[in-house]
Amino acid sequence: MREFNTDETPVVRMVNITKHFPGVLANDQVSLTLHKGEVLALLGENGAGKSTLMNMLVGLYRPDSGEIYVKGQLADINSPQDSMTLGIGMIHQEFMLVGNMSVAENIILGMKDLPFVPPMTDIKAKITELSKRYGLQVYPDKIIQDLSVGEQQRVEILKLLYRGADILILDEPTAVLTPGESRDLNEILKKMLAEGKSAIFITHKMDEVMEFSHTVQVLRRGKCVSTCPTKSIKRVQDLANMMVGRDILFSLDRGPYKPGEIMVEAKDVVVLPVGGGKPVLDHVSFSIRGGEIFGIAGVAGNGQQPLTEAITGLLKVNGGSIFINGKDMTNKTPLQVIKNGVSHIPADRGRMGVVGDMSVGDNLSMKKYRTGELSSHSVIKRNWVRKFADHLIDVFTIKTPSQDTSVKFLSGGNIQKTILAREIDSCGGILIAVYPSRGLDVGATEAVRQNIIKQRDKGNAVLLVSEELEELLMVADKIAVMFEGRIMDIVNAASATTEELGMLMAGVERRDI
Repeated sequence: MREFNTDETPVVRMVNITKHFPGVLANDQVSLTLHKGEVLALLGENGAGKSTLMNMLVGLYRPDSGEIYVKGQLADINSPQDSMTLGIGMIHQEFMLVGNMSVAENIILGMKDLPFVPPMTDIKAKITELSKRYGLQVYPDKIIQDLSVGEQQRVEILKLLYRGADILILDEPTAVLTPGESRDLNEILKKMLAEGKSAIFITHKMDEVMEFSHTVQVLRRGKCVSTCPTKSIKRVQDLANMMVGRDILFSLDRGPYKPGEIMVEAKDVVVLPVGGGKPVLDHVSFSIRGGEIFGIAGVAGNGQQPLTEAITGLLKVNGGSIFINGKDMTNKTPLQVIKNGVSHIPADRGRMGVVGDMSVGDNLSMKKYRTGELSSHSVIKRNWVRKFADHLIDVFTIKTPSQDTSVKFLSGGNIQKTILAREIDSCGGILIAVYPSRGLDVGATEAVRQNIIKQRDKGNAVLLVSEELEELLMVADKIAVMFEGRIMDIVNAASATTEELGMLMAGVERRDI
């Protein structure tokens, strides 16, 4: 990547920033410097204070103390509008988009310099030009809720580009992208840097840090513990150690593959979109055995999420059948599916995984309150709930001030841990895990993968949806690759390669590889 000039006045300087929340010191005297043309990778465990620090830079929070300078001038940033006026824009880990509005409407939403009736033809033309220029395939008239998570990510990037931001903050921008899309993002960053832009890049993917960034800054428990040039770091393992303070295993020991009886089976499953059109699932067939991890690979938006929602009763099946433990569960209710032993870690953790206004403890016990363990004659045993929640908080190292804290106040990674803890604990034989390590630091990712392998070694069937081919090759026994709602092929993970999987993800038939 292009080098930057450290002699110039920094475009951003945050000095001794401190921020408290109830029961939490999120940032403790943190300072940060960003130069023009620089990519700074901001690292840390879940809950280390990275997103909080950036939220103060974009005006979502106010620091309790400290100063922020933008392009050499002391800045008083009270709102995202103030930060955008200063040329600062942020892509959040949880997207800030209005689901029932179009791409174009979301991109211009809140812009004060537009007329009462915006010139939508010109706006759409500019969006199309930017999407072509940066290689971001987005259609301006599409409704946000009809887009895949990966497509929504592109809209967020375009929103910043359209508004002319030259200081970009990207919070886990590749968490929803395939390896190819991540490389595309790297090319986008290079184009931005060539135009004089700068970026702060929050990620848990060590390889991306080494490839994308000039400088690394590490936060731990709200404090800055290290800042150094990326080129001075020799091994990925050293980065991981800086983040979590211990060595991380980058490989997992697996027991022998001993598949049992078929526990999940899909036969020619068809799901049609509302209003008709091309099937989102097109005659999908496969089976998963006990003691097996069945991986699903594919670019976002190719049917992975509809497949898991069809199995769990969240989406109507228009054709074919789904069997769970030998029973026909086609179009059964989610509760019936749960009672038949299925746990589900959903793709959208904020909308489907937790109830934000409820406490951490209540979210953890959500799958248990019908059982005699936590309730009696429809009355919740609050003391048992508290013991149960404290146990899961400890086992899954969920960082929360207390189990009474509303789950919406946790970091994205700790919300994910809350869902993982609940679903793995309640698993009755079948675990459906959709992007389970998304947004988690390297230590937590290691723990998640170990827990998934434990489920397999207990004889449970696991359906693992991931866009990280490295994760699938490391954890899965079989991998099905989806493209445009179809299964292109099912391969043995032990003999598969990333190149082969990548070609299948692009829609190339196996005979042509």
